[in-house]
Amino acid sequence: VQLQASGGGLVQAGDSLRLSCAASGGTFGTYFVAWFRQAPGKEREFVGGFRWSGGTTYYADSVKGRFVISKDRAKNTVYLEMNGLKPEDTAVYYCATGRPIISAIRGSTAYYYWGQGTLVTVFS
Repeated sequence: VQLQASGGGLVQAGDSLRLSCAASGGTFGTYFVAWFRQAPGKEREFVGGFRWSGGTTYYADSVKGRFVISKDRAKNTVYLEMNGLKPEDTAVYYCATGRPIISAIRGSTAYYYWGQGTLVTVFS
């Protein structure tokens, strides 16, 4: 499975942005699909994710209530809708997929496939 992330850009604090993650060469199937981000000088951190086949959507506390993850089955694409953006949301955002157990979804090592990352820059 190859993942293509897109939609990043330069936005002002308070604005919204939607990122896309399209899968090719396969489908998400029963995989867990997640978004991670990595700010300069920081470790990659879990943003949110869900199992493509259905179930709970998990979010990091730092984005809960502002970010929403959704999917389009027909397009085999996952979206990250980011609202109320803050300068601290500035990072390269990655989508990833794999079969982690629920207790491990926040760890980047649990994922098999990664997109190339898309840069989001939020200025105040």
